[in-house]
Amino acid sequence: MVRVSVNGYGTIGRRIADAVKLQPDMELAGMVKRTPDYWAFLAMQKGIPIFCPDPAARTRLERAGVKVEGLLEDLFARSDIVVDCSPEKGEENKPLYESAGMKAVFQGGEVHSIAGVSFVAQCNYLEAVGRQYVRVVSCNTTALARVLKTLDDAVGVEKGIATLVRRATDPEDCAKGPIDSVVPDPVELPSHHADDVRTVMPGMDLTTMAVKVPTTHMHLHALALKVKEPDAGKAVSALLGAPRILLFESKKGYRSTANMINYAREIGRPRGDLYEVGVWKESVKVEGDWLYLFMGVHQESIVVPENIDCVRAMTGEEDASRSIQMTNKTLGMVK
Repeated sequence: MVRVSVNGYGTIGRRIADAVKLQPDMELAGMVKRTPDYWAFLAMQKGIPIFCPDPAARTRLERAGVKVEGLLEDLFARSDIVVDCSPEKGEENKPLYESAGMKAVFQGGEVHSIAGVSFVAQCNYLEAVGRQYVRVVSCNTTALARVLKTLDDAVGVEKGIATLVRRATDPEDCAKGPIDSVVPDPVELPSHHADDVRTVMPGMDLTTMAVKVPTTHMHLHALALKVKEPDAGKAVSALLGAPRILLFESKKGYRSTANMINYAREIGRPRGDLYEVGVWKESVKVEGDWLYLFMGVHQESIVVPENIDCVRAMTGEEDASRSIQMTNKTLGMVK
């Protein structure tokens, strides 16, 4: 059993903690919390061991009524690997992991150089095997990489242009985000997302641009891909056969990202999580040597299976297919 700790219990951290608990080859050693908010009390109710980064944080939590098991060094003593889910604090935390000799998984908010390896299971699983540090890329990069790898293998992608229509913020975050506007993000083109894809797929010729819109459900991507074999049927077949990609049909009522989230709720996914990329089947079209499609990306959950696979790779599992299948089964994915 691989003993996994989670540093940070926010949007991604609490999902990864729950996912670790479902794995037959992993156990959740505990998680790190510094603030006595309702997530701390919910973790305590779930029986998750809670640790603090320093004595001051421990005092705050204990005074609020949160049971604390110990400090960071106590958690590391019972862990084999830590998944860092502290928003953009990976660089600050890395020296702690280095001094403790801990393997660490970082998230997509960090720069590629923090680990030297960026990860999407379907693209470059073997690069993470046995590594001390690996970065799981962002939600948008994960989605792009999954779809681009699938289509590149099937019809050969020569060049891609992707427009990302991004949610403003996560559902519970009422403190930020555009309210009545569409915001180019960034205004100066292209956006950084293509460079991030190339940390996983170095040869991919891709240009990206992004805007933020006032919604919290999901991101939406519009892809235009110049392909070697412009065959929409072959592309659809490849997407249908690929793990962690689902095809939705508008004629069945899937006309928006809200419908995709509702699908996840109706099939009983915790929190309504859609771990898969949702591609609209009718949008997959070919004109000349260009292939087009729309896809939806659930920003809160899509990287959860990648983190689980990354932990397996770093702790010695060399079979990508075996890990992906195990993760998919435990998380209730349909394929």
